[in-house]
Amino acid sequence: MAAEQILTLAVVGVTLGVVEGVKPGPLLTVVIRETLSGGFRAGVRAAAAPLFTDGPMIVASLLAAGWIATQPAVLLLISVLGALFLVKMGVECFSIEPPEVELSDTSTSGSLRRGVLTNLLNPNVYVFWFLIGGPLMASAAVEEPLAPLAYALAFLFTLVMAKVTIAWLFDRSRGQLSARGYRITLGACGIAMLGFAAGFAYQAYLLYPQVA
Repeated sequence: MAAEQILTLAVVGVTLGVVEGVKPGPLLTVVIRETLSGGFRAGVRAAAAPLFTDGPMIVASLLAAGWIATQPAVLLLISVLGALFLVKMGVECFSIEPPEVELSDTSTSGSLRRGVLTNLLNPNVYVFWFLIGGPLMASAAVEEPLAPLAYALAFLFTLVMAKVTIAWLFDRSRGQLSARGYRITLGACGIAMLGFAAGFAYQAYLLYPQVA
């Protein structure tokens, strides 16, 4: 049972990591820009930013997971907010366009620094960990303490690797990546996000009798 729960959380982490990795946003734009202006290695350095920025948020979420799990009202509220946030992100996947990057003469050195600053200043990173990552880890921490760690590591690894893959594709195609292929990928991500939103809503439904 413990191994099954750890594997389940790891799979969820991988899925969400892919979704967040390919979804256009500030960091992905920086990754593409650094790749086109400084080459694949510059893109990889920018893509590695979450390894440095998400660490404190993961630790905070893990520390809070145990307490949240004992507070049904708090978990209910976070589950509802998380479901709404996932619906918002899922719907956006069907309407947002592939990122466009304007190149400038900015130095190609400091790619990691620019990626880290971009991620630190992105409020969605904080919202994600405390509305999505937190509830997932809290619900699993009660039965298996290692499951939240499996989720966090799987998510972080997949998130970075998804962005590294995109950097590689842009480096190989020099910015000519198929827009249709990108939209299809985003559509699949949107469906996955809506599926997770339904899961969060169902969790809130199960928690409601404990609060009412």
